[in-house]
Amino acid sequence: MAETEQDREPGGRPRAYRVAELAEAAGVSVRTVRFYRERRLLQPPRKEGRIAWYGDEHLARLRLIAELLDRGHALGGIAELIGAGEDGRDVAELIGLRAALVAPWSDETPVHLGWDELRAAFGDQLTEANTAESVAQGYITVDPDGITHVSRRLMDATVALVGEGVPLAAVLDVSRRASEYADAMADVFVALVRDHVFGALARVRDLAPAEAARLTEQVERVRPLARAVNEAQFALAMDRRVRAEYDRLTGR
Repeated sequence: MAETEQDREPGGRPRAYRVAELAEAAGVSVRTVRFYRERRLLQPPRKEGRIAWYGDEHLARLRLIAELLDRGHALGGIAELIGAGEDGRDVAELIGLRAALVAPWSDETPVHLGWDELRAAFGDQLTEANTAESVAQGYITVDPDGITHVSRRLMDATVALVGEGVPLAAVLDVSRRASEYADAMADVFVALVRDHVFGALARVRDLAPAEAARLTEQVERVRPLARAVNEAQFALAMDRRVRAEYDRLTGR
């Protein structure tokens, strides 16, 4: 949490707090401050004789702990996050931001087909060229007893299209082009998140725990929105294109 004007002495000097003043500024009890000291969540104060003086860094730490507690983190986890930040470890990974960013977007199930099944589905279109093209697109791996496709849905769609009379080579050509368009759409959304969610952030590793927690929640909210927009845009584009093509075929 950002420092406020009330956190500084007149003239801009950092404030010094006794324990009761620190507790009041942070909105917690003196007992809570001492408890955090005992748990080593709060840095030791500066001692002058028998008086313990706390500074702005202590107030910032108390506000950070309060914010992380509000976000549902347990004290044990907060201690680990604070320790990670002090040791230069990856706070974003501990708090779940990395997992939220790189979690799989697809929920596809791989499927294995033997050579007899493939010949039954594709006949003489099961050529070395078509197989090599599928491998090059990254959809299949070839085994001695057949192939493994990364997506049962895509494999089923391919078999169905060939069954409707569409050449396998044409399906693979459309697949390659559609993949390129999908990559372009993904680039658009990655840039959107990079520019407007992460802003001027230089490195994820440099995030404070509270900021990493906030970004984690925001990324988890944005993920389904990106998928919904992509699906809606594709459906609307199909509406426009199919109607235009029908009008062309009917001479309208």
